[in-house]
Amino acid sequence: MILSASQISVFLPVAMMFVVALGFVGLVMGLTHWMGPKRKSKIKLESFECGIEVQGNARSPISVKYFLVAILYVLFDVEVIFMYPWAVNFKQLGLLGIIEMFSFISVFLVGFFYIIKKGALEWE
Repeated sequence: MILSASQISVFLPVAMMFVVALGFVGLVMGLTHWMGPKRKSKIKLESFECGIEVQGNARSPISVKYFLVAILYVLFDVEVIFMYPWAVNFKQLGLLGIIEMFSFISVFLVGFFYIIKKGALEWE
């Protein structure tokens, strides 16, 4: 597909703004790198975590349950995000909208009951 001159002129301001923004970012990053202090010491190169002294190795294993709970939270949070527009347009969607939402929720409930059956939410 070849664009005509009038179509290109519509996108020209966007392209120019993109180039200006990239140039500004590159310029500012280059200036701060060039003009910034370059004093490196052992204390400055240490990791800093909220003013608390580092304890132990950062590579210590963490239980998979933490990640599993986080993933499950995101999954069900996204489900609620998809339910919000449905609730806003509830009257306009009619019976078909209700059927679609109940099928959507049932898929998540099947997954939720599977998670409970597998014991993924049980902490020991």
